[in-house]
Amino acid sequence: MSISTFDLFKIGIGPSSSHTVGPMRAAAQFARETLQDPVIAPHVADVAVHLYGSLAATGVGHGTLDAVVMGLEGADPETVDPIAGRERVAHIEAGGGLLLDGTLPVSLRPSSIQLHPLTVLPQHSNGMVFIALDALGEELVRRPMFSVGGGFVVEEADMEQSIAEVAAEGEGTAVFTTGDELLRVCEDRGISVSEAMLLRERQWRGDEEIRAGILAIWHAMEESIQRGTRTGGTLPGGLDVKRRAASWYDSLSAEDPTRLPMNAFEWVSLAALAVNEENAAGGRVVTAPTNGAAGIIPAVLFFATTYIEGVDPDEVAVRFLLTAGAIGSLYKEHASISGAEVGCQGEVGSACSMAAAALCEAMGGKPAQVENAAEIAMEHNLGLTCDPVGGLVQVPCIERNAMAAVKAITAARFALRGTGEHFVSLDTVIETMRRTGKDMSERYKETAMGGLAVTAVPVSVPDC
Repeated sequence: MSISTFDLFKIGIGPSSSHTVGPMRAAAQFARETLQDPVIAPHVADVAVHLYGSLAATGVGHGTLDAVVMGLEGADPETVDPIAGRERVAHIEAGGGLLLDGTLPVSLRPSSIQLHPLTVLPQHSNGMVFIALDALGEELVRRPMFSVGGGFVVEEADMEQSIAEVAAEGEGTAVFTTGDELLRVCEDRGISVSEAMLLRERQWRGDEEIRAGILAIWHAMEESIQRGTRTGGTLPGGLDVKRRAASWYDSLSAEDPTRLPMNAFEWVSLAALAVNEENAAGGRVVTAPTNGAAGIIPAVLFFATTYIEGVDPDEVAVRFLLTAGAIGSLYKEHASISGAEVGCQGEVGSACSMAAAALCEAMGGKPAQVENAAEIAMEHNLGLTCDPVGGLVQVPCIERNAMAAVKAITAARFALRGTGEHFVSLDTVIETMRRTGKDMSERYKETAMGGLAVTAVPVSVPDC
């Protein structure tokens, strides 16, 4: 029973894994399975969709309505063309209906999706209900579903199970389920954290498929960095936030064409900025482990492949993402990576922790040092709130990724200077994050009702 690296790192589109990727997948699943049901399908004449809690409160800014409509037509986040998809949604809004699973005309359009921002379903704050209707408007089937972070979608009946059970029910063995168990596996077998995660991945895939899949993820991350550094203009959504990565890249490249180590933190910050601007614009990125935190792991992996001397970049990338996956699985299984559930500590904090651990191993850290790096990074993200201005993944989210990428590198260096012995364990800090998120006021958990979301004035956001 375990989470795979490929569950945590998924190629999709922005601006949010929980508000865009998850709802698109849920909608596509509902549409596909409804029309595959031989009893229900002949009677389906229309559909209705209700969004609850955080999905409703910040759904417009996160592109949730567009994502649901694209999903109902059968789009997949990994392959959909973001530009063509949104043009199709605009056509649907103007024309008054979509094609359910790409085949059945129904009247639903974005503006007819019902939003319930003040109603939070008891199972999770990112709730959706999909309803199939007959020609008289009577319900044929009602499907409550939940987007629980990182693009994961869980059915109502499965919400009582752990995420790990839902993700891999009945398959193989976990290899490790806690940070302490991970260290014991590494010690008993004389292996690294990435090798322990490789043992887990072999439950589902062969070594060649694992390597190819991880390198595809890394190449998608690289492409998002490159697109971000080539694209200027203003981000959508009404805040008039200017994209800075392209001009920053031009000036930094002129000053430092060989990427000197003394400028490493600036290059890393730029990489994170580029990815998160691309995400905020609705472009293609990799959930890492969420879209809101998508820039941290690519930026730190960029650091590893650029500044660690004498290594094969592909080998570094494979080990790095396996290590990050091992740490990320612990957060997903024992706490949360959902900003709507535990605040931004679950998104940026988890990504920072994963990146710190992965860099520590890439730089030669022993398993105990890797675990320490992960703990240090999260310890200094505890209590981080999710307070996007205007419900958009722009302010403070974009800069927050750049800051966390630098923090991850610092945490890895701290751990490498030590022996691996430390006062607070990774398991302890994960449990602390979970409890902190549980105690956190709902207004600081992706509702746009607290923090900068209410103290900043959206119409006068400065060009930072």
